[in-house]
Amino acid sequence: MTTNGGALPTVPRTWRPLGPRIAAATFGVVLVGAFAWLWIQFDDETRARVNNLEKVTVVFFILLGLFLLNGLARSRVVASADGLTIVNGYRTRRLSWAEVGTVRMPQGAPWPHLQQGEDHKISLLGIHASDGARAATAVRELRALVAGHQA
Repeated sequence: MTTNGGALPTVPRTWRPLGPRIAAATFGVVLVGAFAWLWIQFDDETRARVNNLEKVTVVFFILLGLFLLNGLARSRVVASADGLTIVNGYRTRRLSWAEVGTVRMPQGAPWPHLQQGEDHKISLLGIHASDGARAATAVRELRALVAGHQA
């Protein structure tokens, strides 16, 4: 954490979005629970009419939904002595501090991004604007680390 003296946050430091993680967990439970409840509510005759292909299809879509929610929940930004590791869904990027660029958080944007040159941006889904003050603190900390390693 930064101190009043302006010290850099200690590394390693990991930022994860709180709101999207809570939403992913909640929707995952609701998704599985709703389909389980629905299956239990079917009478024996209705359950007997559902063939294996239909069961596999429903299970596939439940698993797909859980896979997408997990991708959202696992997003993070990790600062280490060597640079940044950015995990957006299932894609991981590792950047040295020299490659990082500028941290930008435009007004109204859902998350910050790294500006690398004029045309290249990397979204930082590990810091989410819906987290309010927590996200603002994370952006300030990340900017301080970037500035400290570029000096």
